[in-house]
Amino acid sequence: MELILWRHADAADGEPDLQRELTVKGHRQAQSVANWLNHRLPEDAIILSSPARRTQQTADALGRRYETLPGLAPGADAMSVLLAAGWPEASGTVVVVGHQPTLGRALMLLLAGQESEFSLKKGGLAWLSNRVRQEVSQNILRAVISPELL
Repeated sequence: MELILWRHADAADGEPDLQRELTVKGHRQAQSVANWLNHRLPEDAIILSSPARRTQQTADALGRRYETLPGLAPGADAMSVLLAAGWPEASGTVVVVGHQPTLGRALMLLLAGQESEFSLKKGGLAWLSNRVRQEVSQNILRAVISPELL
């Protein structure tokens, strides 16, 4: 399985939280990362988004269909993200567009075996895969990308 944890791009402050929209900078970040991803994602990749407007606008930059899951809203826990993605049993590629600190905690749970803090930059992503070698499951960090590096 390939799992991509993509933090929403830069968004305006305000309330209600779920209605916050991307800034001009955020739209640029989302498009830059989406362009990078679209050259690497298979056509059948599954895209999952939080119901927050800023995550949907980030996912929109891919130009692909995505599913909105209420369980990925701000404040979700790391395990909810992994369960929604089907980690590690799902086949293929799953992109989760979500929030901090949830995505950072999910990443650390996969890398270190326990939740701890890791900050993904706005618009940034972490790409992981899973394999079994000699009957041992291994999580592999394939890439961590921030929009400024693209």
